[in-house]
Amino acid sequence: MHDPIPTTTLIDGRTVPVLGQGTWRMGDERARAADEVKSLQAGLDLGMTLIDTAEMYGNGASEAIVGQAVKGRRDEAFIVSKVLPSNASRDGTEAACERSLRHLGVDHIDLYLLHWRGGYPLAETVAAFEALKKAGKIGAWGVSNFDVDDMEELLAVPGGQNVAANQVLYNLQRRGIEFDLLPWCQKRGVAFMAYAPLDGSGLLRNPDLVHIAKAHQATPAQIALAFLKTRPGVISIPKTGSAQRTRENREAMDIHLTAENLTALDHAFPPPRRKRSLEMS
Repeated sequence: MHDPIPTTTLIDGRTVPVLGQGTWRMGDERARAADEVKSLQAGLDLGMTLIDTAEMYGNGASEAIVGQAVKGRRDEAFIVSKVLPSNASRDGTEAACERSLRHLGVDHIDLYLLHWRGGYPLAETVAAFEALKKAGKIGAWGVSNFDVDDMEELLAVPGGQNVAANQVLYNLQRRGIEFDLLPWCQKRGVAFMAYAPLDGSGLLRNPDLVHIAKAHQATPAQIALAFLKTRPGVISIPKTGSAQRTRENREAMDIHLTAENLTALDHAFPPPRRKRSLEMS
């Protein structure tokens, strides 16, 4: 019997699980598509109902995989997608959203993000987001790869205070955002989405992480996800095309790290003592 997945509440009152599913590179290889769909469906079965994708991922191929996974069970899923900055003009954002809806085979996207800062004024993108929200095409909007100065600039734009989420690179090995960006978002109720929460195999070979994992009869990846569970308002979106790995990710929510564990992790992966440039991948 699993512990319930903890949830966090968005500014509009909707609750989402703090463990979701990523889809980067899904749809890139046709031979893997069936397994990728099964992996996402396994996650839905286990309560990992937030699924993150983007128009950039395989030029819509990832969104199509998500569409197959949620077919017949759309109401169970909380779908997140993203508009490329090159498409983020007023008209371009609305057109990109329509394309994503077609790829997904759904009538609305629950959370729609600007993938990173680009050349179009934030006011244009926000105006498009607000229009899409009013039309019922999206439930809420947010951003990705925005640092504190970007967020401050966003709040100064008409409608900017409606930003619901910021998605950035965050994991045990890349904790720079804990110095200022994460507290900034937490203070303002902006949900924080952590992409690449496992940061590749290098992180997972760390001997301290391996030691803690053995003590919990868990994998290093599960400990890395359990660590992020201890950060208020943080939603992890690990990506896997394996239903078995999806189940392992879900089991990470049953792990309760001790104060001693967290101290050991701080020693192995020191939190920042000064401002660092926002990392991206």
